[in-house]
Amino acid sequence: MDSTSTTEHFRLVEDIDSAALRALAEGDPTAFAQIVDRWQIRLINFFYRSTGNRADAEDLAQETFIELNRAATRYQARGTFSAFIFTLARRRLIDSYRKKACRPLEYVDPGEFLMQGQAEATDHSREIEEAFHRALARLPENHRAAILLLQQQGLSYDEIAQSLDTSVSSVKTWIHRARKHLREALKEFAA
Repeated sequence: MDSTSTTEHFRLVEDIDSAALRALAEGDPTAFAQIVDRWQIRLINFFYRSTGNRADAEDLAQETFIELNRAATRYQARGTFSAFIFTLARRRLIDSYRKKACRPLEYVDPGEFLMQGQAEATDHSREIEEAFHRALARLPENHRAAILLLQQQGLSYDEIAQSLDTSVSSVKTWIHRARKHLREALKEFAA
């Protein structure tokens, strides 16, 4: 897809999601299932990158959908739907951090998804993944959220600013600092 097609695709998805949320507010239960189908994987991936724990990521995604269901009647399309849903997701994530402030990250072995014949590569992949998670966990929460919304979810700077309730210039600064920190951390790991 070229950039024009991609933009049109996202506008179409945004329109579909906004329409589905309005239909949900009007009592259509199938509309909620459509939203979950389109957003579940993206939310789980966002939460997984933030928490490093698959079960927590799934729980947080479910909590976000519950909050979305509750917010359906109040929803007004002032920005993009993705900014709206990631605003809800970020709130769930912050609440989770507050509730589990003393609990360390639990790492999922990324090698469990690889074939057994790749055992050596799996060990190295796991080490890299763990180093990345440790570096990501050391980022300030706003830097971590901004870089994940950009890199993992493909949100624009404007959408990230809306989701994080800040200015675009702050988002750019946070992303720059997050990238710099992650690069330095992974260079240290490689050394």
